[in-house]
Amino acid sequence: MVKFRFTVRDPEGFPVETAGQLVKEAIRCTSKVTIRKGEKSGDAKLIFHVLSLSIKAGQEVEMMLEGENEQEEALRLEAFVRDHTGA
Repeated sequence: MVKFRFTVRDPEGFPVETAGQLVKEAIRCTSKVTIRKGEKSGDAKLIFHVLSLSIKAGQEVEMMLEGENEQEEALRLEAFVRDHTGA
């Protein structure tokens, strides 16, 4: 399992458009991708799970990947969130 954390710096937090783009990136992964904020977590490949976390600016989020290609896929997702959330 590979984990990485990021803090959302975008003043808008994690708007629907960004969440949708994250889900598209996660779907491309062969690994299981879980997103967690605090005690809540969900499948990052499902838009309703991501939106249910209600991620706001300044909050820390953790992504966990588990699978054969977890290392490469984690790097790709980490780059995505850095580019799209100001992390």
